[in-house]
Amino acid sequence: MAGHNKWSKVKRQKAVTDIRRSKAWAVITRDIMVSAREGGKDPQMNPRLSLAIQKAKNKNMPKDNIERAIKRGVGEIEGQDYKECTYEGYTPHGVAVIVDALTDNTNRTVAEVRSIFSKNGGNMAKSGSVAYLFERKGFIQISSNAIDELDLLELVVDAGAEDVEKDDGTYAVITPVEAFDIVQTKISEVGIKIDDSRLVRIPMSTVQKTSDQIRQTESLIEKLDDLQDVQEVFTNLET
Repeated sequence: MAGHNKWSKVKRQKAVTDIRRSKAWAVITRDIMVSAREGGKDPQMNPRLSLAIQKAKNKNMPKDNIERAIKRGVGEIEGQDYKECTYEGYTPHGVAVIVDALTDNTNRTVAEVRSIFSKNGGNMAKSGSVAYLFERKGFIQISSNAIDELDLLELVVDAGAEDVEKDDGTYAVITPVEAFDIVQTKISEVGIKIDDSRLVRIPMSTVQKTSDQIRQTESLIEKLDDLQDVQEVFTNLET
């Protein structure tokens, strides 16, 4: 990924407040449930679950909440059945937007997403009409103090990673989707702590907008991101 640091354009981090923490806990709880349902309840055999649990601990989620989410995921106790959904659309200035969500009520979620697009001058698009503008990649973040860059590159490339990028004291390991879990496991096996790990959508090209258009786009994205069911929002906006 020569030229510029694409992963930083899709990375969305927010300050933690009481309201944000509530949203964060809900997002992580759903991620734990889906991870356990798809890969089993043993985090040592399920890298996605292991990272979800670590994220929960980083957000100070109580242990009981974590264990309850795992049990709901594997069906040991009753709970909502969450489904992964993707919605696509455009801002009023032609910026492509993809919304990834986890929901127990698709009718509610699609209505909320559509309402935000509509009230902010944008519009939802048919499935596939935006997704082709993005590449689905694995993203793994670790501290640059954990390992030498060349040693990390050798480790992860052998496991199937595509690239390692360094920025602001962190490494971003970029992988194909099919190698995502394998690379995570390889990093963990040598005792390196993974700070963040997720699947992201990287735009294959970006669009430039005026400062006013950027502010309007960011306002729409923030409103989408605030929805309880929304996991992440990706755009092809040049920032």
